[in-house]
Amino acid sequence: MTIETPFPALTAEVRPEWIDHNGHMNVGYYHVVFDNAVDPFFEWLGLTPEIRRRHDSSTFGLESHLFFLREVKLGDRLRFAARLLDFDYKRIHFFIEMFHADDGYLAATYEGLSSHVNIAMRRTAPMPDEMTQRMAAVLAAHRSLPRPAQVGHVISAHPGRQAP
Repeated sequence: MTIETPFPALTAEVRPEWIDHNGHMNVGYYHVVFDNAVDPFFEWLGLTPEIRRRHDSSTFGLESHLFFLREVKLGDRLRFAARLLDFDYKRIHFFIEMFHADDGYLAATYEGLSSHVNIAMRRTAPMPDEMTQRMAAVLAAHRSLPRPAQVGHVISAHPGRQAP
């Protein structure tokens, strides 16, 4: 089994409705495109439409952190690379990078934590074994990647200084 390291999650193009008064992509649309990139990544991890139907399950976002590095503008082509950072029987910790597809620079990153849920109960639930087995193999491969500096980043007006 070949495991893409990292997983090429999505490509997109910055749309006119995503542009704000500063002439670049609005913060809210970063969430939208990263959320769109999560879907093919989670399906690749094993949360396929078939698994969702069979187990009446899905994922809900628990926490996310966006890190903006360089702006993107109208018409810019984007590509996304996703990696699994960790998981347990109910949670998936992941990281996605957004690159400018033509110029190659890293524009933004997204760290997320999602929970596997039983849709009928609207409660967290253990993932099916076939998902956890797949994710164990992916995690082993993705651990070979260097840990991104943005993972676990703490927000502060004074980077490097501990909060009072």
